Amino acid sequence: MPTQPTFRVEQTRHISEFPGPRSRELAARREKVVAKGVASTVPFYAAENDGGILTDIDGNRFIDFGSGIAVTSVGASDPKVVSAVQDQVARFTHTCFMVTPYEGYVELAEKLTELTPGEHEKRSVLFNSGAEAVENAIKIARVATGRTAVVAFDHAYHGRTNLTMALTAKSMPYKHGFGPFASDIYRMPMSYPYREEGAVDGVAAAKRAITMIEKQIGADQTAAIIIEPIQGEGGFIVPAEGFLPTLAAWAQENGVVFIADEVQSGFCRTGQWFAVDHEGVVPDLITMAKGIAGGMPLSAVTGRADLMDAVHPGGLGGTYGGNPVACAGALAAIESMVDYDLNARAQSIEDTVMTALKEVAGEVDIIGDVRGRGAMLAIELVQPGTGESTKEPNPEAAKAIAAACLKEGVIILTCGTFGNVIRLLPPLVIGEELLRDGIDVFTTAIRQVAATSA
Repeated sequence: MPTQPTFRVEQTRHISEFPGPRSRELAARREKVVAKGVASTVPFYAAENDGGILTDIDGNRFIDFGSGIAVTSVGASDPKVVSAVQDQVARFTHTCFMVTPYEGYVELAEKLTELTPGEHEKRSVLFNSGAEAVENAIKIARVATGRTAVVAFDHAYHGRTNLTMALTAKSMPYKHGFGPFASDIYRMPMSYPYREEGAVDGVAAAKRAITMIEKQIGADQTAAIIIEPIQGEGGFIVPAEGFLPTLAAWAQENGVVFIADEVQSGFCRTGQWFAVDHEGVVPDLITMAKGIAGGMPLSAVTGRADLMDAVHPGGLGGTYGGNPVACAGALAAIESMVDYDLNARAQSIEDTVMTALKEVAGEVDIIGDVRGRGAMLAIELVQPGTGESTKEPNPEAAKAIAAACLKEGVIILTCGTFGNVIRLLPPLVIGEELLRDGIDVFTTAIRQVAATSA
């Protein structure tokens, strides 16, 4: 039987005034010193976060359906993570692995070899953020293949550095005004089942992209294909079955490095260790971050040993990459994932949430699609009355639903190329009662907004 998580903070929502006086005071201080380009989803400030509850500095308790954007899967203060981090901080906070190495880095690399798809010989390198992992995966692919062209997809999000902005599809707010961007990046059509014109299955969608790659670039000029197995910021788009395996097979046949960007979808989020596991895809390289370390800043690239070792000594790394405190947090977080059986819990969350969302989708005409896997779930909002004819995006409804939920003490996030998708990313340790309470608030908000939109 899985171990049951324990929590310090009462796992119920409680809302009085928000933003409360302390949050308003802090907002005024922020106005004077924090750059306006850094935006926040909510107007209050965190004090404690435990399990599925976020408590603000004025004592309000919110159900957290965002998890810091899929980061705090084991909760934001998991006892194992806290203990491991405290122990490591007491011993040393930093040496720089490139100067004086330490066991935690090696131990985590061993664990990633064990958890990532495939039985082949692997190597890993650790960094700080998802964007850093993606950028280095591209570097590795280019060195290993001697080619430069990189294929990304419509609706993709890969980060905010110059190269990863080039890979990212959406302009505002991620790319607008920040160019020129890194070159030799090519964008191909994604399998987006809800918005496909006509019946396009996964294999056909992959062949469509492959034809464009062969015509516009040439297989012998393509270093890598990079794709999120479930797209995150683009709208939690789950490609049709067969899309990923067909792309991966073509890449293997043509010496193209297939990179799975699992920054948001990895570490039990979809009910498997990685989203590619659902179709048995074994990527050449896999990028990881977010849920890897229980909230500590850490990322990784793991992949085929021959590819990873193609880079010359000193060509990979960074001062803080694989920080010992973050490695300790990651090892503890992975231990908790196993102890709590969070893959099974993610599947259970999917059962509970999908049942409720499909029920409300059958009642209202502003939900165009319900999709996702595990605890990475979403609804796509469309204009009332558009139905299957136009599927016109409805970002206004997404904003209204999010605002109504927040008012009742539930934090949810929007996303999508058109700003019309609501994504649900609860901590995987959330209790069933709290989960159902949050979903009740969410579905009530959907019904209310749908009624006013009619």
